[in-house]
Amino acid sequence: GTYTDGFIRADIFKPRTNPHSFQGLSITHTLKQEISFNLVTEITCHSQLTQIAPLTAVLQIGTGNMYNYDLLKAVGKCNIPIILKRGLSATYSEWLQAAEYIIREGNPQVILCEREIRTFEPVTRNTFDISAIPVIKSVTNLPIIADPAHALGIRKHVPPIALAAIQAGADGLLIEAHPNPDASWSDADQAISLAACADLFREARQLHAQLR
Repeated sequence: GTYTDGFIRADIFKPRTNPHSFQGLSITHTLKQEISFNLVTEITCHSQLTQIAPLTAVLQIGTGNMYNYDLLKAVGKCNIPIILKRGLSATYSEWLQAAEYIIREGNPQVILCEREIRTFEPVTRNTFDISAIPVIKSVTNLPIIADPAHALGIRKHVPPIALAAIQAGADGLLIEAHPNPDASWSDADQAISLAACADLFREARQLHAQLR
């Protein structure tokens, strides 16, 4: 089969805060042999480039690696789009300077991703900084996407915040989805069903079209 309507994120090397958590999708390589789809996967060190690059449509630099300048320089030498997630405590300026490390090495294909910042609020896992989207878009031409699920950690709140991000000017969404979210090995609390994901993206496209 072929999946062309968007991209699927499936991390081959998944960094986790808890070392006992599910570490990644070891079946990704096998799936790529059987199914044609656009893969987004996270890279955690430059030594992984030779393994990951042939499989990948987009490379992701995770929150924990936003300040990993050697890694930023390495992906800057690739001709692959890079999703650069904002660090938990990064200012807008620091985030944009991290992007500049990639661009200076010759790769202008940087996609900024607002994920979360750490605040004092305990109800949600962290805080989704929606103000980052219009502010960043006012000072750079780089596209910016939103990943609200990781900030919230609460399934039912993901769709409204995702739509709010589109309203704020986000160019795309990164959403956790699963056929049976409660049974997901990874991030079950924030994953939405495939049906809910389809509904969300339909609403997001409609809203984006109205705003254009």
